[in-house]
Amino acid sequence: MALDGGVLLPDWPDLPARVGALATTRRGGASLGPYGDGQGGGGLNLGLHVGDDAGTVRANRARLQALLPGHPAWIAQVHGAAVVDAAGVQPGGPVRTGDASIATGAGVVCAILTADCLPVLFADLDGKVVGAAHAGWRGLAGGVLGETVAAMRRAGAGAITAWLGPAIGPDAFEVGRDVLDAFEAALPGEAAAAFRPYPGRPGKYLADMNALATRMLARAGVTRVHGGGRCTATEAATFYSYRRDGVTGRQASMVWIR
Repeated sequence: MALDGGVLLPDWPDLPARVGALATTRRGGASLGPYGDGQGGGGLNLGLHVGDDAGTVRANRARLQALLPGHPAWIAQVHGAAVVDAAGVQPGGPVRTGDASIATGAGVVCAILTADCLPVLFADLDGKVVGAAHAGWRGLAGGVLGETVAAMRRAGAGAITAWLGPAIGPDAFEVGRDVLDAFEAALPGEAAAAFRPYPGRPGKYLADMNALATRMLARAGVTRVHGGGRCTATEAATFYSYRRDGVTGRQASMVWIR
C-alpha cells in the first residue's frame, strides 16, 4: 500500500484491465492539526479550500501524483449535477465547476474530493470511457449519477460498471424530513426503504446513501455496482469526515484509462 496506507485500491471485480482506480485516505501526507492523520502524524489532505496550508496541500498532491498517469482533473464541486470533460481541466487553467467528470483518453484522471459525500467511480466494460461523480445528498437527489451515465453513453460507453467509495454510512447519516422528501420526489415508491427513523429524535432519520445511489444507478441502467462498505464518519483513523469533525481535510477518489 503506497503512501503509508494513504491509498485504497477498490475491490471492483469487473473493472476493465485497461482502467485504473484508487481512493485516498487521511494517512500518508504532511498536513497537521485537524488535517492530520488523526493519530498525531501527517495527513494526506488534498483539498485546497478547507483552510489547510496551501503549500502543504500541494506537497500532498505531489505525493499522490507519483502514482498517477496524469494530473487529476480537480473541479470546483457545488453539490449539483453538471458533468465536465476531464481532458479540459488543465493544471493552472481556468477552474471548471461541476460535480462529475468523464474521460475517453489514456492518462486523463477523473477526480472527486469528499469528506462524507459519496464518491462514485464509473467505467464501461470495454475500458473506453470512465467517469467520477461527487454525490452528496443534494447532487444524488438532483440526478448527478444519471447525468454522468448519460454523458458517458454520449461519449461511446457500452455497459457500465460502478464503484461506491468511502462515504458517511447508514448508521451515521442523520437527516431531516427535507432530505427524505427530496428522495421521495427523485425515487417515487423506492426511497423510503433507504431511511429509518432515528431512535429518540422525532423528525430525524438515518439515511443509507449507498442504497439510494444503487437505486439511482439502476434507474440509469447501471446494475453492476460494487463497494459501499466504508464509513467516513465512524472510521476516524482512516478517513476525513466533515460531519464528525467540522474542520477537516478531503480525500479523493480517482479513475483513469491506462
